[in-house]
Amino acid sequence: MIHQRVLPDMNNPKVFLNGRMVSASEAHLNIFDLGVVQAATVTEMARTFHHRPYRLADHLARLAHSLEHAGFDPGMTIDELSSAVEEMVEHNATLIRPEDELSIAIFITAGESPIYAGGSGMTARTTPTVCSHTFPLPFDRWAEQMARGARVVTPSIRQIPSRCLPADMKCRSRMHYYLAEQEARRVDPDAVPLLLDLEGNVAETTTANFLIVERGTIVSPRLDGILPGISRKTIVELAGKLGIAFQEADLSVTRATDADEALLASTPFCLMPVTRINDATVGDGQPGPVFRRLIEAWSEQVGLDIVGQITQRSTSTSRQDA
Repeated sequence: MIHQRVLPDMNNPKVFLNGRMVSASEAHLNIFDLGVVQAATVTEMARTFHHRPYRLADHLARLAHSLEHAGFDPGMTIDELSSAVEEMVEHNATLIRPEDELSIAIFITAGESPIYAGGSGMTARTTPTVCSHTFPLPFDRWAEQMARGARVVTPSIRQIPSRCLPADMKCRSRMHYYLAEQEARRVDPDAVPLLLDLEGNVAETTTANFLIVERGTIVSPRLDGILPGISRKTIVELAGKLGIAFQEADLSVTRATDADEALLASTPFCLMPVTRINDATVGDGQPGPVFRRLIEAWSEQVGLDIVGQITQRSTSTSRQDA
């Protein structure tokens, strides 16, 4: 008899929602939730390595800061939320292959709108909605970019000034990101939008911090206009251990295109080379030596080949789909 391997039902992982662990098929938001009505939502996106959350404490510390900005009281401590996320990830990790990893979404909304709900004759749940869920990291989306470098395009849509929306608050009020992505894809379907601030300086992409390398020094846009990324923080730490200088400065598009290397730092893929900005090639058009040193050090830190995990898992997925 031939036995087929039966994979667990990944369509029904656990979700932490308002103090309860429920199945994904049972997890729903009310249409009157202010996360839907006004995008009044603070959020975090973490990931696993070896099926364990990576730098979860850092993500939750930033979430706590965002909650202070928004004035939300989630009704539970950060330690309690951490325990719930750990429990959820432990269960959901059993539903994926050993070589896969999970993305961990955490979001907290302002609760339900009493006006919207009241107009429908319903009672609103006005306390914040607290939710965390997972999904497998889509390694196939980044394999080619990791090997050859990402292409970025600067759209006309600009970064929202910190005086309008605090840059250090991670939230889902991001229609300008969506518009920037649509504009960039009209130029190049595979392009990543790189937003500029109102003065024309480089800020960040819709999903990542942007950095350049000049004569061996990593240069980041100033923190007062960008989200302080956890991956960016990791790069600062790794650069210090490797003896690579790190500084902040105003970055014009010209300075970025003239750089020796350009990089994207984001939780799902950690670090990615950028080899083209608009119509200009960065450096020699190939992933550079500083990128390689950083990603090798990061891989050593987490105990696996990060680039290999993305490219090999993507190849394996493609073969299964063929």
